[in-house]
Formats: sequence, structure tokens, C-alpha cells
Amino acid sequence: MKTIFLCSICNVSSGSCNEDCNFCTQSIKHGADIERYSYKDIDQILKEAKRNKKRGATGFCLVTSGKGLNNTKLKYICEATKEILKEIPDFNIIACNGTATLEQLKILKKAGVTSYNHNLESSEDYYSNICTSHSWQERFDTCLAVKEAGLNLVTGGIFGLGESNEQRVSFIDSIKKLKPKTVPLNFFIPNSALPLQTKPLEVDEALEIIRWVRSELPDVKLMVAGGREITFKDRQNEIFKAGANVIVIGDYLTTSGDDVNKDKQMIESLGLNIAKTHNG
Repeated sequence: MKTIFLCSICNVSSGSCNEDCNFCTQSIKHGADIERYSYKDIDQILKEAKRNKKRGATGFCLVTSGKGLNNTKLKYICEATKEILKEIPDFNIIACNGTATLEQLKILKKAGVTSYNHNLESSEDYYSNICTSHSWQERFDTCLAVKEAGLNLVTGGIFGLGESNEQRVSFIDSIKKLKPKTVPLNFFIPNSALPLQTKPLEVDEALEIIRWVRSELPDVKLMVAGGREITFKDRQNEIFKAGANVIVIGDYLTTSGDDVNKDKQMIESLGLNIAKTHNG
């Protein structure tokens, strides 16, 4: 019987990014109407971790806005991780804090972080169309450093940014070179404040993307993350047959998710198991 993993996100600092990614509401350059704050109180993070663990999540991702790690951010993520693991020692803590050096990643690992999420977002040859303030190569190099540091690599990207089929192939080829543990597939969510204005992908096209990526990456944990509810609507149950075996439960970074019980009922109605630990 197929096992489905549940992951959760904690947006620990929001909306303070100086980069110009034209698909992202967290950039201050776009002025999107989102909640903006520097750092959540660690007691609040711990409360969210406990709630999501109780809901069935096996992974908990600490996400910060901004291009990458600095000393303040690194210390904060380490402190939050240690506090969570004191009370939930079997939680898979994932850090998602932008570009990072090998030394910074080693410090995170020592603090108890298990995995690091840094998405390539799209193909190398399309990336300059969606971001000009930093390079695709910086993202790729961070992913290489994640593996060298001994952390599990989580890397994927966003579909529906205006990329061609050839660029999608190039993007997945780059993912294959990195041999990640988990690959998040996000589907672009339009927002009137963003420079990028494309329509959400049709459900059939999005499902075909999942099937194709699964055929290219048969051994990874394949996550359907941002855009799941908006893209797939009442056909969300089809993502598992297409090849997904991880979903994000609860809220995302700046958008709300479905009711967690509804997600779990959907999975169980398909005769699928929900994983008890991040190892299955």
C-alpha cells in the first residue's frame, strides 16, 4: 500500500526580501498585500510545531524571507531547531533560508536540522526571465553545498511561469544531477501585485507534469506543494495516482491551505497510508 508523507511549513520571517523574483509576493519590490514581520517568537514556532506534529506532519520546514543566511538568521534557526527537538525529538526539521555556505550548512546540521530546501525554481536558461538580482548558479551551488554538508537535499521549483517544455526538461535534468531526497513541485499562483501575470495551468497539464517528473525521478519523495488547491481544485485526489507521495498540509508561506482533516480524509478514502515518521 502506498504511503503518503505530510509536511508542514512555518513562515518564521515574512515579506522582507529585497530580491526581484517576479513570481514571489515576499519581495518588497512588488508591494503585495501580505503579512510582513521580521522573526516570530520561538515560543510561537514551537506551538506551531506541536500542532502540526499532532496533525500528522513528519516534517516541519522553517522558512525565512530574503536571499540567504546571515549570522543573525543562522543563530535564530539553530535556536528554534534546538527548542523544537527538545520537545519533539523525532521531528524532521527542514531549513529553507536561501543561499548558504558550506560552513553555515554544517552549523545547521550540528543544531539538528535534517534537511535543507533550496529550490532551483526553473531552468538555467529561463531563470533570468523571472529573477535578475541573483543567479541560477548561486542556487545550484547552494544545493551542492547542502549535499557536501551531509544534509538531505530538498530542491524543486515552480511550473507555470511561462517556461517552455524544453526549459522544463532542462530544469528536471538539473534536478537529476543533484540527486535530491525530496522534490517539491509548486504551481504558480497569480497575484495582481506581481510583474508575472500568467494563468494557472490546466489540471490535466499539471497532472501530466507530475507523471513525467515521477518517471524521470522514480526514487525521490515527490511533493506537491504551493498551488495544489488552486491548480487541482476538486481533482486533488488524482495527484497521488500521478506519482506524488508528499503534500504540504496547513498554510503555505503567504497563502492559506485546505483544512488538514479534509486532506487526511482524502488520502484515507483512496486506501493510502499516512506515514508516521519521515522515514515511512
